[in-house]
Amino acid sequence: MLNIPLRKLDRLTPEKSELDRYETASTDEIRALQRERLAWSLRHAYENVPHYRAKFDSAGVKPADFKDLPDLAKFPFTAKADLRENYPFGMFAVPQEKVARLHASSGTTGKPTVVGYTKGDIDMWSDVVARSIRAAGVRPGMKIHVAYGYGLFTGGLGAHYGAERLGCTVIPISGGMTERQVQLIEDFKPEVIMVTPSYMLAILDEFRKQGLDPRKSSLRIGIFGAEPWTNAMREEIEEAFDLHAVDIYGLSEVIGPGVASECVETKDGLHVWEDHFYPEVIDPGTGKVLPDGEKGELVFTSLTKEAMPVVRYRTRDLTRLLPGTARSLRRMEKVTGRTDDMMIVRGVNVFPTQIEEKLLMIPALSAHYQIVLTRDGRMDNMEIQVEALPDATYPDREAATGELIKSVKDTIGVTAAVTVVDPGTIERSVGKAKRVIDRRPKE
Repeated sequence: MLNIPLRKLDRLTPEKSELDRYETASTDEIRALQRERLAWSLRHAYENVPHYRAKFDSAGVKPADFKDLPDLAKFPFTAKADLRENYPFGMFAVPQEKVARLHASSGTTGKPTVVGYTKGDIDMWSDVVARSIRAAGVRPGMKIHVAYGYGLFTGGLGAHYGAERLGCTVIPISGGMTERQVQLIEDFKPEVIMVTPSYMLAILDEFRKQGLDPRKSSLRIGIFGAEPWTNAMREEIEEAFDLHAVDIYGLSEVIGPGVASECVETKDGLHVWEDHFYPEVIDPGTGKVLPDGEKGELVFTSLTKEAMPVVRYRTRDLTRLLPGTARSLRRMEKVTGRTDDMMIVRGVNVFPTQIEEKLLMIPALSAHYQIVLTRDGRMDNMEIQVEALPDATYPDREAATGELIKSVKDTIGVTAAVTVVDPGTIERSVGKAKRVIDRRPKE
């Protein structure tokens, strides 16, 4: 805990009677449940998803080969490429008429990664998000200001349904309109905010710009996710707002937010809801499963998903698994980085190939480009430096600049600056091109 005068913690700590059964179950009970649910999930994927059937057969493994938890290592991994190759609905395990909702996240080829949910999946998702919110100290009747984006992104609606399931009052403002965010916090007086940590710092700046003391706001709990953030940032937010800042983790391919969450009473890592999502940590290079406590790439297998089960999905997030503390379920350490080249800009996942796809659609621009990331105060900035084609005139360059800015904003969701430079300006490489120059300060 921090040595700063946060509001009292005792009223935020849940009673044992409020917790779900498996939050306090014994290790033996949890492992028995996982064996049963893993066996079902592997059969469900094999029997209903042609891609998994072919992949299992190619690896020479059948669902019946799973007898105990270590046997999961015999089964092949699932990567984002598998989902893209089966776009849009090839990974679904139920008929289309049983899919109650679709969500999607941007993919590196421009096609989104599509995920589907049955009514049962949405109920389960609502339950684990409600569990996460409660672990953060939230109680029924509290007002929750949801500033995650709504729409195909899972953040806004995931938080929304979980908050309603817990019995809270939801303020669905979504992202942007920072001045209005502050106004509604002042007027509606929510006790809780759910938002990316970097945008919370922008909200903090707006409080100060308006001459308001953030420590006097109604906010008592902040639930932050969708991007990595440091304990130093936690301390800054907690001290500035006099609230408890708690981490939540998820990804759309597994379910959305609510895969794991910190508990307000300890804030010592995120408890994985292992009764629904089975975690492994692997060596990113060899794929070998690492023992708990060793750092590697996080992998998840769904235990109860109906519409779109995932088997050993490689998240590319780097962490390690630790014993439970506030709950029986194991914890994952805060994510420290990724094994791929994804950038996170203002809470949005951005890949260099997404940018490349957009600029190659504009006739005046070449394939020689770099992405420069900087930070101005609280907010990340992204500049795309791209060479013009040799015969591109200045009117063409100006039109191309505007077109690329609009295309990136409309399809990726980030406002970028664009600088069109002369041919030959950007440094060439004999090996892999250095596409990203990250000048943001390291915390």
